[in-house]
Amino acid sequence: MRYIDMHTHTTASDGTFTPKEIIDYAIHKELAGIAITDHDTVDGVIQALDHAEGYKSFIVIAGIELSTEYLGEEIHILGYNIDYKYKKMLKKLTLIQNERVNRGMKIIQKLQHLDIMISYDEVLEISREGVMGRPHIAKVLVNKGYVKNIEMAFNKYLNKGCPAYVARYKLTPFEAIDLIKEANGFTTIAHPGLIKNETILKNILTKGVDGVEVYHPEHNSRDRNRFLSLAKKHNLFITGGSDFHSPPLQEGRHGDLGSEKISVEIVSKFLKI
Repeated sequence: MRYIDMHTHTTASDGTFTPKEIIDYAIHKELAGIAITDHDTVDGVIQALDHAEGYKSFIVIAGIELSTEYLGEEIHILGYNIDYKYKKMLKKLTLIQNERVNRGMKIIQKLQHLDIMISYDEVLEISREGVMGRPHIAKVLVNKGYVKNIEMAFNKYLNKGCPAYVARYKLTPFEAIDLIKEANGFTTIAHPGLIKNETILKNILTKGVDGVEVYHPEHNSRDRNRFLSLAKKHNLFITGGSDFHSPPLQEGRHGDLGSEKISVEIVSKFLKI
C-alpha cells in the first residue's frame, strides 16, 4: 500500500530541510507523497512542486498550517490542495509574517533584558529563508548554552506565562477555515489531542472543518480511537501526518518523516491527487 505524510515543515517555516531535501528524504522513506504544510506560509510549495516533477509518481500536496487562537488556546488548522497563488490569502499571510518578525524582535529584547545575549542576526542565521519564529530563537538559546534543549527553552522563557513570552497576531480557527476554503482548500483540525478545552474542539468540529488529524505523534491509541469516533459522528474525513520538522538525530520535533501517515486510497476520497 502507498502512503502520504500529510503534515510536514520545511525551511520556509521552522523545518530544517529545504523543500527539495524533504522530498528526497520522503522518497528514501518510500513514501508515495507528502503535503507541504509550513506555518503561515506557502513559500515552500512552489519549490517542492518543481522538484517533484523529476519524480513522476511522487505526490506533492500544496498545503499550509495556519496558527489561530480561540478561547485562550492556540489552535492549528491545516489546509490541503489550496490555491497557493490566491491573492487574498497571500496578503493575509504577509500580514501574519510581518507580525511574526515584530514579535521575534520583542522576544529578543525581553531576553536581552534578562541578560541573555542573543541578537536578531543570530536568529536570522538560524531561520535562513524561513519566517522567524520561537523555535529559531530556542535553537539560538541552545546553541549558546543558555538551555540544554529546545523544550527547556520554551518551558523556561518562551511559553505563555514565561518571562520572554510575547503574544502575537492570530486568526481565529473559523477565519482560518474560511480563508482556506476561499482558496479552494480542504480544512483539517491539526493534532486535536493537544486541545485542552472540549468546547473548542466541539465548536470547530461542528462549524465548517472538513477533517480531523487522527494520526499524529502526540496522539496515543486512545486518542486515535476517540478522534476516529468523532470523525465518524460528524461525518468528517480523517488525515494523519508526522508533523515533521527535522530527523531525530537533529533533535527532531514530533515525529520522523512517515512515522504517521495515511494511505493514498483514503486521501484520494477527499483530495484530487
